[in-house]
Amino acid sequence: MSDMPTIKVRDNGPYVVSGPVKLIDAEGNEFETKATFSLCRCGQSSNKPFCDGTHKTFFESVVRANQK
Repeated sequence: MSDMPTIKVRDNGPYVVSGPVKLIDAEGNEFETKATFSLCRCGQSSNKPFCDGTHKTFFESVVRANQK
């Protein structure tokens, strides 16, 4: 199960992506990534689509999945 990709929503922070995934732009070009990387969720990163920590000064979002 460790080979299964995961995306974790961090409270007041980015999406943390782990596992074997390809990140592709709108033109089909692949981004170079590491085994675990963070994607911007606040929209203000200067390194989009990756998180650069800018969210720490203003971004607030706590998301929870619905429990069945």
